[in-house]
Amino acid sequence: MRNIAIVDMPGKRNDKLVYELHAQVCSVLSNAKRLEIIDLLRHGERTAGELCRRMSLSKANVSQQLSIMRAKGILLARREGRNVFYRLSQPRMLKAYDLLREVLLEKLEAQGTIARGLRGGGTAMALTGEKQ
Repeated sequence: MRNIAIVDMPGKRNDKLVYELHAQVCSVLSNAKRLEIIDLLRHGERTAGELCRRMSLSKANVSQQLSIMRAKGILLARREGRNVFYRLSQPRMLKAYDLLREVLLEKLEAQGTIARGLRGGGTAMALTGEKQ
């Protein structure tokens, strides 16, 4: 995501630009793998290799998601020797993640579905029956 300065101009509103930028950030949250990466980075930085092992995904798949997240400004990376460590650029992103998860779990509970077992952060079967 390119850096754009939003200038408050008298008599003009920048709402449309802000909505567009907001949508770009939210697009990161529209992918289950990227949500898992956000959750795995909750307690600090990790290497791509660590993420691959924790997610049981190929390096190519994880690298693709990390590239998208870096491009959107969600992740920062630092190199240490042969390793690249990734971390959230804004730890407040976890608040958005947690809030959306709570909304989802409340909805599932209201529908009488499997939410009770998910509150502890356990892995869930999606409503389709596939692993997340």
